[in-house]
Amino acid sequence: MLNKIEQLLEKEGVQLKEFSELLIRLMDYGVICRDESQVEQILYDRYLRIEDIVQDYISLMAIRIQHDRRFQFIRCFPPGSQVPGMEDDDQPFNSGMRVRLSQNEVALVLVLRSQYDKALREGQVDEQGCVMVSLESLSIALKNLLGRSLPEQLTERKNLFRRLRQLRLIQLANEDALEHAEFWLKIRPMIMSYVSDEVLSTLVAEQEEGELEVSAEKEVDVADEAQQEVAIEAGVTDESDETEESEEEALANSPSVFAEESK
Repeated sequence: MLNKIEQLLEKEGVQLKEFSELLIRLMDYGVICRDESQVEQILYDRYLRIEDIVQDYISLMAIRIQHDRRFQFIRCFPPGSQVPGMEDDDQPFNSGMRVRLSQNEVALVLVLRSQYDKALREGQVDEQGCVMVSLESLSIALKNLLGRSLPEQLTERKNLFRRLRQLRLIQLANEDALEHAEFWLKIRPMIMSYVSDEVLSTLVAEQEEGELEVSAEKEVDVADEAQQEVAIEAGVTDESDETEESEEEALANSPSVFAEESK
């Protein structure tokens, strides 16, 4: 089999070592983006030359590859996973190849997906399919959607965004600027394959439901305040009535001037 692969590679002008380098990078990172670096540009262009060979080789392990030619990235999926635009694999599978994210990472990925979807609807997507978003808007969306906040410590915040950069979900110009609210970053179109439309719809629906509950609570509070105001006004009226009655009683019980004169 190895000899056959070498023969196929030779026709494309690719050495077995270069083939191995491409596979190792793809299996290690799980993704290759052409615009990420010069190294990944070379590997992506190499993949285009030997795509069929790579596909056949990886298919032996039931690993599937998503290739987005428009935005020039490739991503491998372990067996049994759902791949956008491909039929689902019915084989049950639990693998270490699957990306396990922390709670903070999952929360930020969800918010990135919602921000990307919003920009997509508004047509604010560049030629590479990326979306610019500020750290401040991300922080606000994270609070509104999930009731969470970004890590306060700069080290934790850097690690969080560095992890998403390794997954090629975002592009960062300078990690040291993450402490500033006006810092901007790019969301890659690959975020679409990490969070499905169903998950996003559920998240948005829960947010809207929460807003309705808050609105209903506010309406109840307003009604209670109105009732209290009415009660206060009624109390003032009662006090004035009681005052008038007490004055009448005082006049009735006070000694009469005419009575003294009659004496």
